[in-house]
Amino acid sequence: MEQLLEILSELHPDVDFETEEHLIDNGILDSFDIVTIVAEINGEFDVSIPAEELLPENFNSAKALYALVERLMEE
Repeated sequence: MEQLLEILSELHPDVDFETEEHLIDNGILDSFDIVTIVAEINGEFDVSIPAEELLPENFNSAKALYALVERLMEE
């Protein structure tokens, strides 16, 4: 989780990613951020996020995003 929080904090250092649960809904993350996050996750965790997983609910919080990464790592 720490690695993911570092990735997110590099994009938006002013956001508390540990508590924010509406990153997409509140417009904190945009499509360019999502592309960057997906690329960083691919490099850091060696998982590929398929297009069908690019859903707002998977990116609305760091916890949801980390759950997605964990699920993909198990597959």
